[in-house]
Amino acid sequence: MEFQAAIVADAQSASASAWCFAFVEGRLLLPQALPEQGLAPLALQHFEGGLQARHYLGRLDGLDCWALRLAEAPPGWQAQSLRAAMMSLPGPLMALAGRAAQVLEWDRAHRFCGVCGTATEALAQERARRCPACGHTAYPRLSPAMMCLIWRTGPRGPELLLARAPGFAPGMYSALAGFVEAGESLEDCVHREVLEEVGLRVQGLRYYGSQSWPFPHSLMLAFTAEWAGGEIVPQAGEIEDAQWFPLDALPGIPPRFSIAGHLIRDLVTQLGG
Repeated sequence: MEFQAAIVADAQSASASAWCFAFVEGRLLLPQALPEQGLAPLALQHFEGGLQARHYLGRLDGLDCWALRLAEAPPGWQAQSLRAAMMSLPGPLMALAGRAAQVLEWDRAHRFCGVCGTATEALAQERARRCPACGHTAYPRLSPAMMCLIWRTGPRGPELLLARAPGFAPGMYSALAGFVEAGESLEDCVHREVLEEVGLRVQGLRYYGSQSWPFPHSLMLAFTAEWAGGEIVPQAGEIEDAQWFPLDALPGIPPRFSIAGHLIRDLVTQLGG
């Protein structure tokens, strides 16, 4: 499925049916009868009742895509958490649902100017809201965050450093992650976060890939790194547990819809597990 991003819809070539990513209080609407079947194209007019905001996203395989915020779910629809919905959607729709959620959250959070408090106005030709009083312009926010999966050669062969935060599902472990601070490079962030969260030093950083993570507006940038020294000391309040795991004895790990799930599985394969 090919997606072409855009900000302004072409009224003359509007598709009769569209991909509609409709949200109520931050939760994605799915058909109530068969929510496991996910989304299908339908007429935009289906969601006109109670519409609070509408943003054009572009075209997916020739069909218009819209982000919609509604006051309540129409009959026959139910709201589901975005995280749960993304696990069941195919890749292109998962990415667009995340894009829609971030655009709607930006629009909601910037209705008033952060400088002078005046109500902002949406610009027609770019994704931005501008203050008519002081001219301050707010664009959709992105919060870059690093993810680092650390490995070492242990007594039985390669091992991965996996950790769990207090909010994780029971039994779930993942790679380390943390937000980039002002003035930091991604590499600086990796070294700082690893040292802060588990007290380790790393070397041989290798970039793995990135993923938009709409909770609410993160951009995850993943690395692998080799252990260079230190003993595990979990950061109080941030890391509930952290351990070295042999490749054949991993705990529960994130599903494949997240970059963490791919990162862990791909490194296991690379290391021969």
